[in-house]
Amino acid sequence: MPALTAKMASVVERMARAGRPPLNLLTPDEARAAYEKGAGVLEVPKPQLARVEDFSVPARDGHALPVRLYAPSGERLPLLLFFHGGGFTVGSIATHDTLCRVLSQRSGCAVVSVDYRLAPAHRFPTASNDAWDALAHIAGNAAQWGLDGSRIAVGGDSAGGTLAAVCAILARDAGLPVALQLLFYPGMAAHQDTDSHRRYAEGPLLGEALISWFFSLYVHSSAERDDWRFAPLNADDLEGVAPAWIGLAEIDPVVDEGIAYADKLRAAGVAVDLEIYRGVIHEFVKMGRAIPEALQAHADAALALKQALQP
Repeated sequence: MPALTAKMASVVERMARAGRPPLNLLTPDEARAAYEKGAGVLEVPKPQLARVEDFSVPARDGHALPVRLYAPSGERLPLLLFFHGGGFTVGSIATHDTLCRVLSQRSGCAVVSVDYRLAPAHRFPTASNDAWDALAHIAGNAAQWGLDGSRIAVGGDSAGGTLAAVCAILARDAGLPVALQLLFYPGMAAHQDTDSHRRYAEGPLLGEALISWFFSLYVHSSAERDDWRFAPLNADDLEGVAPAWIGLAEIDPVVDEGIAYADKLRAAGVAVDLEIYRGVIHEFVKMGRAIPEALQAHADAALALKQALQP
């Protein structure tokens, strides 16, 4: 079994010493509050940007989806539409504020972060519907915010990576050009039955008990689990979707399904840049103060964005 890096092992040990209850032993509201409280502890210092603006976009049922725009200048910039992780149950614009700032600063692009609705109040397929509605609206109205709607990437981490992959497929079907799908350790499979799910069933940080709890709150049935909007690996046809940058953690239950998705994209003729960061765990990209691999992933993802979105 691969070993944690020394710095990653130190972080995991400190987490264990803190003695906080696993999120799956809390109520969803308590879990959201706990995740919010801990989200920034290991983040890099928050970059200051020329533009940080909050507004909303409409979902198909009229709900106003909060979004936050980050931009390093007032110029007409291309953009990354970003979806936060959190098992469709926790997470928010606030928990991923620093990561979005870093991606904007380092890529030179605007980042628009979306607060899609969460389970259990809003179950499948609300999150994927909200994600697509946000993409379609922002692409069609980018000039309203001084952005270049002809140069768009979609991205996210964990469950947010799932949503970004779904949006890339929907965008292809709708004829909406997307330059890149930027996926940090995305969930891609319908069931937790890969070798990596078995190998890392006890974590660290993300294990089977927590994954099962998240998914029990979001999907109602086995049919929904098998729907490609929950499990993009089940999509029949990936030909013509946006090129992908995929950054995975080696010691992570979902690493095998990330590799499998990269393989499926390549088999469909889609260009894929796959990076596996050794000795680190799920959520490592939000640990830049302690984990050098997070800084490398920030640089790699920002470079991929810059190259994909350049004029």
